[in-house]
Formats: sequence, structure tokens, C-alpha cells
Amino acid sequence: MSNETIPTAPLGTAGPEVGIQGLGCMGMTHAYGPTDTDEARATLERALELGVTLFDTADIYGFGRNEEFISPFVRANRDRITLASKFAIVRREDDPSYQEIRNDRAYIRQSVEGSLRRLGVDHIDLYYMHRRNVDVPMEESVGAMAELVQEGKVRHLGLSEVSPGELRAAHAVHPIAAVQSEWSLFSRDVENGVVAAAKELGVAFVPYSPLGRGFLTGAFVSADKELGQDDWRRTQPRFTGDNAAANAALLEPVREIAAAHGVSLAQVALAWVQQRSAVHGLTVIPIPGTRKRSRLEENLAATRITLNADELAALEPIAGKVAGNRYADMTFTSVGRE
Repeated sequence: MSNETIPTAPLGTAGPEVGIQGLGCMGMTHAYGPTDTDEARATLERALELGVTLFDTADIYGFGRNEEFISPFVRANRDRITLASKFAIVRREDDPSYQEIRNDRAYIRQSVEGSLRRLGVDHIDLYYMHRRNVDVPMEESVGAMAELVQEGKVRHLGLSEVSPGELRAAHAVHPIAAVQSEWSLFSRDVENGVVAAAKELGVAFVPYSPLGRGFLTGAFVSADKELGQDDWRRTQPRFTGDNAAANAALLEPVREIAAAHGVSLAQVALAWVQQRSAVHGLTVIPIPGTRKRSRLEENLAATRITLNADELAALEPIAGKVAGNRYADMTFTSVGRE
């Protein structure tokens, strides 16, 4: 890839201008097995060189270690990047089965202070509620987040995995710059309502896992047979057993389109997500994650691929045929609240 930088777009009417593709940093320390840390750091630097300005982390990734890992890069380039982090998911290293979602005011304040300390900065540009606890009023949660904006600890607010009604309720308390959820050729639940709500409110959409956690790249077929014991994808229904084999067969039209363009499967999948912006009429900034410069450059090249109407039509049926849920526990998502 050349050193040509990617274009930019506004992160919603309330947010900053960012590169039209961001970088998900989770996998650099969490969920996907061992990392070459030198290469991961080089990937952060290369991303910035190529126009990526939205860098996404969360306090739960590696129990804070992800924020610590990207901290030197963030501090060295603070004025050039848009830093996103998240709160709400509570887990315990000594009990892998434990999970809690907290949206209460006290926890939000505790969380932001922890993130600021680990990141080594005085403010976070985009602070997300990572998951929604429906027992806590949205007014309380977003009200507490708005206080952080007033205090200068946070610049813009975001939500992850919310319903259209939840997004509207939050936006009524304080402007929401971005909503984040899974959106890919395999996962299109968000098109049932929250995408339209985001467009209506002038909120940007930030798709996470736009490559189906690597499955859409063709890099593996059966997670339980091909990936390491410490790879989180081994627990995901779509990537194991009969589901994995059925889903791998769905990639055939992706392969055909990739061959026609002379590009990779990943680039076709990402080009499809990037084109959701034109299809739905709102800003879409996907955040594929990678730890390698070569994959980063491949992903960014997808911003220059345009799929034609026939190709889009060939890809249209895929999501409806996918076998298995995107999480083992779907209460962890907004599905059912859409």
C-alpha cells in the first residue's frame, strides 16, 4: 500500500472529524491469543501515518492492560488522535464465569478515573457505555456521563449495543456522537432500527467486528480445531462445530467478488461495511482490529473499493443464512430490545 491517507468524515454532528476507518485495539492484549508487542506498536504508528485517527479500547480489555498498552502511543500523539474507551462490563480474572453490567453513577465516575490513569491522559475523546443495564435509568447513566463532559474528563459520548429507543432517550439527555455495535456481512441486526435512529439524530455508527472476528477473511473455518486454547473465538457459536462448516460455505460469493477485483475476502467484507454509509445515509466508521501492519494496510485499502449493484445483491442474502448466534449469551447484546 502507498502512503496515501484515507479520507475523513465527521463522527456525527456532535463529534470530531476522523479517518473513515478506525482501529480496534482489543486484540493487541486480549481475546485472540499471543501478541508480538513490537509489531502491535508498529501497527499503531503505521495506522496514524495512513490517516487512522480513531483508536478504540475499553477498560475491560485485558482488565485494563489494553489501555496501558496503548498509553505510550496515545500520549506521544495526543493532539493527532481521537481516543475512545468504554465502561460498564465487570469481570473477574479469578472467576471467568463472572459478569456484571454496571451503569450507575458511582461506577461510571470510578471507571473514568481508572481509564484516565491507565491511559496517562487528562481526557478521553469518546467515552462509551459499553453495555446497557436496563435496570438503571438512561437518564442517570447519561446524566453522569454528561457531568464528565462538563468537567473536561470526556469530550464526546457514545453508546454500544443499544436499541433505537435507548439511543433516543440518551440523546435527549446529552448529544450522542456515536453508537457502536457489531455490523458485518454476517451480523445485520442493527438494520432493524438503531441505524435509522442514528441517522435521524445525526449520530455516527461505529461497526465493531466488521470482519466477523476474522471468519469473513477466510483465515479459519473451525475455531475449536484451528485456534489456540486461549482464543476467545472458540466459545462463539458461529465458529465451531456444524455452524462453522455451514457458515464457511456462505463465503463463496465473497470469494468470487474478491477474485473479480483482485483483492482479499477481508477487503470485500470491509468495502461492504464502508458502503453502508451511502446505503443508509449516515457516517459509518468501522473499527477492524489487527496487530499486524500488513493486515492494517490491507484493511485500509478496502476504503478505495466500490462494490457495484450486482455485487451488493450477491452479498445481500448472506446474513439471513448464518448459523448460530453472535454470542453464546445474547443478553450481552441489544437483540430483543430492537
